Amino acid sequence: MSTTKLIGALDEGTSSARFILFKSGTAEIVASHQQELPQIRPQEGWVEQDPMEILQVVRICIDETVKKLQAAGGSVGDIVAIGVTNQRESTIVWDKTTGLPLYNSLVWLDMRTASTVDRLLEVIPNGTKNKDYLKPLCGLPLSPYFSALKLKWLHDNVPSIKKAMRDGTCLFGTVDSWIIWNLTGGIHVTDVTNASRTMLMNLDTLDWDAVLLNFFSLPSSILPTIKSCSEVYGYIVNSPLEGIPIAGCLGDQQAALVGQQCLNCGEAKSTYGTGCFLLYNTGGKRVNSTHGLLTTVAYQMGPNAPVTYALEGSVAVAGAALSWLKDNMSILSDLNDAEEIAKGADSMNGADLYFVPAFSGLYAPYWHKEARGTIVGITEDTHSSHLVKATLEAVCFQTRDILEAMNKDYGTSIKTLRVDGGMTSNSYLMQLQADLTGLRVLKPAMAESTALGAAMAAGAAVGQWNLKEHTDMPIQEWKPAIGDDERDIKYSRWKMAVDRAMGWDV
Repeated sequence: MSTTKLIGALDEGTSSARFILFKSGTAEIVASHQQELPQIRPQEGWVEQDPMEILQVVRICIDETVKKLQAAGGSVGDIVAIGVTNQRESTIVWDKTTGLPLYNSLVWLDMRTASTVDRLLEVIPNGTKNKDYLKPLCGLPLSPYFSALKLKWLHDNVPSIKKAMRDGTCLFGTVDSWIIWNLTGGIHVTDVTNASRTMLMNLDTLDWDAVLLNFFSLPSSILPTIKSCSEVYGYIVNSPLEGIPIAGCLGDQQAALVGQQCLNCGEAKSTYGTGCFLLYNTGGKRVNSTHGLLTTVAYQMGPNAPVTYALEGSVAVAGAALSWLKDNMSILSDLNDAEEIAKGADSMNGADLYFVPAFSGLYAPYWHKEARGTIVGITEDTHSSHLVKATLEAVCFQTRDILEAMNKDYGTSIKTLRVDGGMTSNSYLMQLQADLTGLRVLKPAMAESTALGAAMAAGAAVGQWNLKEHTDMPIQEWKPAIGDDERDIKYSRWKMAVDRAMGWDV
């Protein structure tokens, strides 16, 4: 057997899953496999995935990665632990006896619960309709985004699920719970980061909260046990990874924070994928946002370790807007063409175009579910390349919206932004991000920050990763290339465009 210990990371995202093997204590990838994961859209605003297909894709990724490891002369015996990271908030319910799902997964993007939110706002005491009514307990506003709303919809609209909840045969989990339950043969757990995104966990006690459960009329019997992010949850069965412990678990954005080594108070990262998610490490201090941000758990590295909190800004549409240009508008034939096409707009007239991609409302810091997509500034000189550039700029402006809110909530200005995710391969986008925020933008050469964070948590749990030692990674940097006046004029026009996007779906 090799003396090199390997840590696996299972990264289950919205559009794909991947399994990656790292050399312990390093960011060096030994083997990996990625598999696409389709979405189901039965109605406008509804987004589902088949839980069995999620599981199948996960198993394919594991099998193919193991084959690649063995082909390179490695051994499964070198793998000492597995970490799991996942798309958050997406909601799965299944039968605890048969193990079969009772409904498709309701994906975090799904908007069917908008009417559920409206009904719950009506019962807020004193008739205030305050969407932040539960924030003191869970750190989150009432929004279709979060798992409790999706569970409430399933309970109220699917009679078989309501009966299963009443009979005690229904189990709930975010995607991490579903994967761990299946890979370990029935261990029903989640971690504090995923639990913090359900609207059912108390941020102070780190446990399910009776007041929150009562508000949503949900039974506690469906809930997994909440664990830290770094401990042995169970051992894998019926797999090429038989007997290997699952020892790390974080929601994908928290995993990226760890993978980017933002482990000190005041450090921030932004992940660019289907959506865009910016997390700011606030240390042991729980900061209650008054500017539209979420208070969430960043990580807890061990059952007896202190909890670290974060402020988070969530943007629903980032890379998804480029997909819209490709799939719906036929402006892009390939997503990788966006960089060169957007650059072309710089040498043309008519470039002052603003696109607010509020396809299903706006998330942080606005939380306006009635907002809809808006394009402003069109002239006879406007070209499709201008819209591609405006789409990239929209990602950057939404990031600045969140940074402005973070600076107000925490009282300290962020100077440097660490970035990761698929869209960071677009160097033009990263330069726009530096220009439109005025920040240094830093990107690790190793792109798999999310998977690395899960591997670090798992490795730490089995004594194979020292989180206090910095893992060296080459860094690519972008610096602002425009002045403050130009930057602020552009941002003020963006804010005007956002104002025009409000209140369309009433």
